[in-house]
Amino acid sequence: MYTFTNKLRNFSISMMVVGFLGLAYGFLTAPDSLEEATAMVADAHHAEGHVDAHDDHENENKADFQEAENHHSVSAHGAEHGDDHHGEHLLNQLQNKPWAALYVAAFFFMMIALGTLAFYAINRAAQAGWSPALFRIMEGITAYLLPGALIVFVILVLSGMHFNHLFIWMDPEVVANDELIQGKVSFLNVPGFLMRALIYIGGWATYRYYSRKFSLAQDQASDGSNHKKNFRISAGFLVFFIVTESMMSWDWIMSIDPHWFSTLFGWYVFASMFVSGVTAIALITIYLKSKGYLEKVNDSHIHDLGKFMFGISIFWTYLWFSQFMLIWYSNIPEEVTYFITRIEDYNLPFFGMLVMNFIFPLLILMNSEYKRLNYFIVMAGIVILLGHYIDVFNMIMPSAVGDQWFIGLAEIGGFLFFLGLFIFVVFKEISKAPLHAVGDPFMGESERFHY
Repeated sequence: MYTFTNKLRNFSISMMVVGFLGLAYGFLTAPDSLEEATAMVADAHHAEGHVDAHDDHENENKADFQEAENHHSVSAHGAEHGDDHHGEHLLNQLQNKPWAALYVAAFFFMMIALGTLAFYAINRAAQAGWSPALFRIMEGITAYLLPGALIVFVILVLSGMHFNHLFIWMDPEVVANDELIQGKVSFLNVPGFLMRALIYIGGWATYRYYSRKFSLAQDQASDGSNHKKNFRISAGFLVFFIVTESMMSWDWIMSIDPHWFSTLFGWYVFASMFVSGVTAIALITIYLKSKGYLEKVNDSHIHDLGKFMFGISIFWTYLWFSQFMLIWYSNIPEEVTYFITRIEDYNLPFFGMLVMNFIFPLLILMNSEYKRLNYFIVMAGIVILLGHYIDVFNMIMPSAVGDQWFIGLAEIGGFLFFLGLFIFVVFKEISKAPLHAVGDPFMGESERFHY
């Protein structure tokens, strides 16, 4: 049995406290009026030596695409134009900033747990022989799914109650002046949006609950009945998951920019969460091994996790390039503006993410022997997780805050708070059961696994 040490517990709580303070600072310093927003931007640009840069950028940015795409900045108040429009849009962006920082971090760590749950279900349904030694780690990580998803749901509810402007289609005034959103009202409406969210979360949490229950029961069972139940519900869950994951990505991320769409987006988000989940499994496994636990996990298990990290990183890159190349080549204004915005206003995180999520894993994990070395797996894993956090940042921030982004206390605080919460929930769950699923029929094969 693993013991959740006071040192790790206190560390996780400390991160939550520091992160909460950073988030609180972000909300407390958000402007309440147009005058405050204008002064805040003027002060920031004066400190950088270009007081008028924001106004110039507002007048020039995406001029060829704004009218056709009727983007976030136009549809926020379609009946208004000129300085009033830009000013109110700027206020909405700055007020969105702490909300977006909170949402990015909340979604990212929930996404890790959901990706781990999908990986767990795949191994269960495939009757994989190598992975049972890691099942308790996966079950520990997926314990975060329900609290993490409920936090995201609360943010969605608050958005529906107009506490923020993250989802512009929730604003009746926007809908009244936007024909494109009016055509999507049958899908993009607050009651349907929240009902679908409850269905997603309920289905994921139900599978996780029963799968964990059958897994623990199998340790005490004299036959394989619980293992067979786990196999059946895992196969069924994967069908439910592939549908709800795609719809979740449309609802919770793509609808932040309701004028843009991509038929690859569900798969793209899936690849990001899948590789993040596998990476979290690898890092936690290596940590527990370093503390003298998981004696049945050997270098071949780590090697296989490294192969998944490498392979899914390549898969993510394939999907990223497919989405980017097709949209960029077709050059349709309402589609290509998605990437124009990110290349112009998010140049460093946009291309930096590619280096962290593709080039770095490619160079580090291509060598087979490196995947057996914990040092390389940890180094690559940390970069991959940070890279996919920036990936989520790039998916949400441009439509929520425009060019008013920077990595400040709210962003750092959000990441630290949810990292602390994630560590606390996961390791507390891991400490509740034996670290090996000793009753699993494939546990012996997993223990003898060598590659």
